[in-house]
Amino acid sequence: MRSAGRGRQSRGRRGRALGGSLGPWSPEASFFHYATRDVPFEAATPELRQHLTRDGRPALFTEYPDADRILLPRTPDPRLSAPLEQTLYRRRTHRSFSAQPVSLHDLAVLLRTVFGAADFIDGFEYGALIRRASPSGGARHELDAYLAAPNVTGIPAGLFHYNTREHSLELLREGFTHTEAEALCAQQEGTGQAAFIVFAVAAWERMRAKYRHPRAYRVSHLNAGHLGQTFALAATALGLGPFQSAAFDDTAVEDSLGLDSATHRTLYALAAGHPAPDTPTDTADLNAFRHTALRRGQPGRPDT
Repeated sequence: MRSAGRGRQSRGRRGRALGGSLGPWSPEASFFHYATRDVPFEAATPELRQHLTRDGRPALFTEYPDADRILLPRTPDPRLSAPLEQTLYRRRTHRSFSAQPVSLHDLAVLLRTVFGAADFIDGFEYGALIRRASPSGGARHELDAYLAAPNVTGIPAGLFHYNTREHSLELLREGFTHTEAEALCAQQEGTGQAAFIVFAVAAWERMRAKYRHPRAYRVSHLNAGHLGQTFALAATALGLGPFQSAAFDDTAVEDSLGLDSATHRTLYALAAGHPAPDTPTDTADLNAFRHTALRRGQPGRPDT
C-alpha cells in the first residue's frame, strides 16, 4: 500500500506538471482545476434530504415583479423545423452585421427556444424542475437571460431580464447603445453592430442547494456552453448571425444589470444580428494550409 507521504509527493508532482502545462493561465486556472479534481459522490442521505426539504428549494424562477414588462408573442416559427444537418453546417460565427433591426418576433422565438421552459419534471424532494431544450446538471437550470437590446423592433433600446415563467421582458433600464455594448464587451469586433446581446447569468443558489462540492462551478460553465450551442443553432435557423464570447467586463456588466456579483455571476455573452451582406468567406485555402502544422512537430511555413 502506498504511504500517505508518497501520495502527497505524487500529487505535488502532478500539481507542478499541471501548472507548467497551463503556462500563463497559472496559478488561477491550475488551482481551480486541481482543487476540483476527483469529486466524491455525495449520496442523498436522510440528513441531506432534510436539508433540501427545509431550505434547499430556491425559487424556480427569477422575477422582477415591480418592473415594467413586455409580454412576448408565442407565435411558432416554421423555420425551426429546418433539417438538423442543414442548420448544423450552416452555423457560422458572425462578427459583421447590417443595421437592419431584429424583429421582436425573432427575438421572442429565440429566447423561448433557448431559455424557455419546454416542460416540467418531477424532481422528487426538489419539487418540480424546469426542462429546457439544453441539458443542465441536475436540472438546476441556474442560468438566467439578461438582454441588452440596442436594435430590436417593438421594444425600446434598453436592458431587460427575460422572465421564463411569463415569457416576458422585464425592463431594468431604458436606453442602451452600441457604444455601451462595445464598452461592456472589451471592444471586441461585432459587439458594436449586433442587434442584441444576451448575458447568461448564474443564480448560484439554485445550483448550490443541491451540489455541495465546488466542482459544481465547472458544471455551471458547461451548462452555459450547452445554452450557447442551442442559441447558435436556433439563431442560424431563424436567418440570424450569432456569436458567443466570454470576453466582457464582469463588474461593468453586473453593475449595469443591477446584480450584486455575489449571488449572481455573468458566465457568457450570446449576441446576434442580421449578417452583413458583404461578409467574406472564411474557407481555408492552400496558402492557409501551407502555414498550418497538421501534425505534432511539423512547423507551419514562415511568412514570406
